[in-house]
Amino acid sequence: MKRILFPEDNEYIKQAATELTDIEPVLEVQSLDKAFTQLADGAVDGIVAGIDYSSRDVILTARDKLGLIKPEVKLFTSLFYAEFPDGRKIILSDGATCKHPNLEQMCRIIELVYEAATKLLDDEPRLAMLSFSTFGSGGKDETMTLMNEAIAKTRELHPEIKIDGEMQLDAAVNPRIGAKKAPESEVAGKANVLIVPDINAGNILYKSFEQFAGAKVAGPILLGFTKPVSDLSRGSTAEDVVLTARCLARLI
Repeated sequence: MKRILFPEDNEYIKQAATELTDIEPVLEVQSLDKAFTQLADGAVDGIVAGIDYSSRDVILTARDKLGLIKPEVKLFTSLFYAEFPDGRKIILSDGATCKHPNLEQMCRIIELVYEAATKLLDDEPRLAMLSFSTFGSGGKDETMTLMNEAIAKTRELHPEIKIDGEMQLDAAVNPRIGAKKAPESEVAGKANVLIVPDINAGNILYKSFEQFAGAKVAGPILLGFTKPVSDLSRGSTAEDVVLTARCLARLI
């Protein structure tokens, strides 16, 4: 059974621990430094923190104590996993760590999120690169250029990844609109992984999932570090903690 460490003393974490019968929750109140040292040493398999600590504290401690899988790229990123009332499951990135990714960083985000999505989703990942424009309908913009260059490079290096864009959100997830705006696309209207151009768009979008759409959201789950970590939103409920821990366990 996978051991996930919860280093904070919080009522929602305690409540969640009673429901995690498929995971061994380790409730040990301690500093982040000590918690991440345990993870680095292999005493536990993953960490879920952040419901009381700030995102900055969790992320920087992970960086300093764990290190990156590819240190030469100098990038870590994150994803949110959302379950909607209608049964849809959507992954969104990045809404928590990489503020304004350049081309190299965006390509690395795509790689990391795709790899995670193969473990978190029941269906094949279909990645949509989101924008205010759909295949050039909005004219020219530097974020559109970034998205299209990232798509081209990803297709060259990873032909197995189904990825398309740039496209608007409705074209990405609504089959009727996707068929109208991009009838030749194998992603439009069927996307289950959404990649946004910057952290502003990602953070606003994930919170709208919760506040307006009634979605259950896990994360942010951090990607790119040598060990599995999740940085919870400080507004998380016990239900969010349970979902996040189970998602993290699937990545271990």
